[in-house]
This record gives sequence, structure tokens and C-alpha cells, in this order.
Amino acid sequence: MDKRLILKPGREKSLLRRHPWIFSGAIQHVQGDPNKGDTLAVESAKGDFLGYCGYNPDSSIRGRMWTFDENEINASFFKEKLRIAISLRRDIDYIDSQNNACRLIHAESDGLPGLIVDQYGEYLAVQFLTAAIDTWRDEIIAALAEITGIRCIYERSDVEVRRLEGLEERKGVLLGEEPPSRIEIIENGLKFLVDIKEGQKTGFYLDQRNNRAVLAPFAQGKDMLNCFSYTGGFAVYGLNAGAHSVLSVDSSQEANDLALENILLNGLKEEKAQFITGDVFQELRKFRDARRSFDLIVLDPPKFASTSAQADKAARGYKDINLLAFKLLKPGGTLFTFSCSGGVSRELFQKIIADAALDAGFSAAIIRQLSQGPDHPIALNFPEGEYLKGLVCKIQ
Repeated sequence: MDKRLILKPGREKSLLRRHPWIFSGAIQHVQGDPNKGDTLAVESAKGDFLGYCGYNPDSSIRGRMWTFDENEINASFFKEKLRIAISLRRDIDYIDSQNNACRLIHAESDGLPGLIVDQYGEYLAVQFLTAAIDTWRDEIIAALAEITGIRCIYERSDVEVRRLEGLEERKGVLLGEEPPSRIEIIENGLKFLVDIKEGQKTGFYLDQRNNRAVLAPFAQGKDMLNCFSYTGGFAVYGLNAGAHSVLSVDSSQEANDLALENILLNGLKEEKAQFITGDVFQELRKFRDARRSFDLIVLDPPKFASTSAQADKAARGYKDINLLAFKLLKPGGTLFTFSCSGGVSRELFQKIIADAALDAGFSAAIIRQLSQGPDHPIALNFPEGEYLKGLVCKIQ
């Protein structure tokens, strides 16, 4: 018996708009007793063919669409998808003499739900986040090696989302030799050391490349506060642009140590950089109570809300840190503030920041809206792909 997923009447509308997710509540029944990760034909209640999906009975998202056409789902299908996605990065010249790191595959937005591939020089870091993509793991690794010519591929599937898929976390070498503990990359001509084996995500926040470049002109001669600073991306750009001082705050001592290494790697003055290891919320309150102030503040917190159901709780967290940040800004100061929470829309985020400014007693204007770089594309049929929202706000 063919393996098929049959939708309830009227539940095909999102698929006709080519949205790639099928939730459990949209399914009438599943035919053929499929296993986790199998590919199923998808049909409407009337029997109309809608495409093929990867199936997982353990996830609330039961199906993730591979294609809306009559394509055969095999190794060649995935190789062609990978080739198209990687060609996009080459077409926009996102790897050049000044940059050797970028995201090559961005999951649903590249038509490959559950797959993340980041390039760091001569190394690839990959994440297999769903049962369906995990089924094609060997074929994908072989295709990546052939298309890119890169001989070391390291897996970073050690993330909580795999548990939601009923999968164990996993990491380690998939191809080639064990990578070093530090890989040196170049971003906009600046150097960074990246730990793809133990660092957050796959080792570096590649999605902020363009936004770090935007910050540079605002930093010259300024006292800068860099919150949730991780390995010092914004700090390096600020100091390289001529910041008077940069104070970085992060909860990880290891991240602060690597941030200092990155500052020194670029020949920047160590005496202009200070570091605090601690909780950002608590440190901002200490600064407020001590009446400290800064010309430029960066807030780049971790994800507060994965889904819209968590948006209210996340909104309180964003409101608190931005309220404190506004109170710490000098007259005419600038705030770079971000949200990477998929459950918080751009409209909601802007409202949160507006409320924070109001409660802080300041008038401020948005002078620039920011998002993820073009190597993290946003498919028109998958608006959820726009997860990174940023605002540059100026005190008036």
C-alpha cells in the first residue's frame, strides 16, 4: 500500500500557498503505516495530489514538504536542492576575499526543512534538526562534499529541537579529520576565531554580519556597551571603527575570553576593552543604580520565544532590558536592539521598544530597521523564516 497523508476537508489551503508545514490537526488519516522520517505523498480530502512531505508522528508538525510537484524524492533531488542553495550564495558574492564564512543552507527557506549548513573557511558545520532530513543524512553529506569540495564536515545536531522530533542530540566528525578548537575566519576583512565544536549555534552568529557593519559608523569616538556579547562580534567592529571604549557583558567567561582573543587578533587596543561575566539584566540594573551612561548600546539577546504562544513572556523580557538600556543612554545616544525570537513579530517587537522608550521617559526615533543577512534568505512562502529583527534607535 502506498504511503500517503490525507488532509481534512479545507485544510489544503496553506499547501496551495506553498507553506511547507502540515500540523497534526490538519490530518484526516495516514495510509500505509509509515515510519518516522519516511516520505509520503500528500493529498487533499478530495484526492488531489499536493506534493511530498517528510513525516514524523512524534512532532506537532507531522509533515514538512519536500516538494509541491511530482518530483521523485531521492539522492539526486537533495543534491540539486543543495546545488541551487549554494549557487545563491555565490551569485550574491557572499564568499570573497574579505569573507570566508556564511550560511550555505537555511532550512525551509532553501526548500530543505530541518537542514542548516554553515561554512567556516575550509570547514562545514551542519545541523540535522528533523527526523525527515535525518533520514537523508548520508546522501546530503556526500552531496555537500562533492559540491563544495570541502573535506571536513562537522555535525552540531546537539540542540533541544531534536528532542521535540523524538531524536537524540548528536555531534561529531562526519567527514574528514577532527577540526581544531579554533578556526580563523574573515568577515568584512576582520578576523574571528570560531569554535565549531562547542560554540553556540554552529560557533558564530553569521546572521549579524551586515548589522555589525552598520554599527561601525556609530561607534567612532563613543563609549559603547555590548550586551549578550558572546565572542565579541560587535565589540571588534566597534573598536575597529574607533570606539573610545567597549564594555562587553556576557554570562559566559569562555565567551568573554574568546572575545578578548578576537580583539587582540585584529591588533586592537586591549585597554579599550572591558569585560563583565554576569547576568545582563542584573548588570544593567547595577549600571542604572550607579548612574553610568553610554553613547552606544547593543542588545543582542538569545531567543526568548520560539513560538507565538510564548510571546507574552518574551515581551516582558524584551521590555525590561530595553527600558534599562534607554535609561543608560546619553542624550543623543544610539541603541542597536535585536530579537531572534520567531514567536515575536517585527510589529510586536517595535511596539515593545516603543513602550520601553515611553516608560523610560525618552523620545526616540527608528533610524534603521535591520534583519538577517541574505545568506539567511526569507522564502516568500515561509515568512516564519524572518526570525531576526533589529532596530537602530536614536534618542531625540
